[in-house]
Amino acid sequence: MARILIVDDSKTSRKILRSVLEEEGHEVVGEAVNGKDGIEKFQELHPDITTMDITMPVMDGLEALKHIMEYDNSAKIIMVTAAGQKTKMVDAIKYGAAEFLAKPFEAAQIIAILNKVL
Repeated sequence: MARILIVDDSKTSRKILRSVLEEEGHEVVGEAVNGKDGIEKFQELHPDITTMDITMPVMDGLEALKHIMEYDNSAKIIMVTAAGQKTKMVDAIKYGAAEFLAKPFEAAQIIAILNKVL
């Protein structure tokens, strides 16, 4: 099973993701509340997969994605998007995102995307 880092400023989103991932037998190795925190945790924990919200304070997910991909170009990052973020999704693909997960979350969708990335 995968070791996963969750990066999201929403406590509720982190809780939902953690619960679905752990129910599937994955290990959530850490949580971060913004992009800057996410980069630091990624470098410290070396997760198999990182879920990264796009819209966050301090540093957004796109900026964090760029930094992480420079640090480790084999990183598997699933971008978490809200409706209406099409241009940001296109940018995320250019920067190396592995896949997308749309809010609001559905457990089946989370599992399907995770399995695809693994």
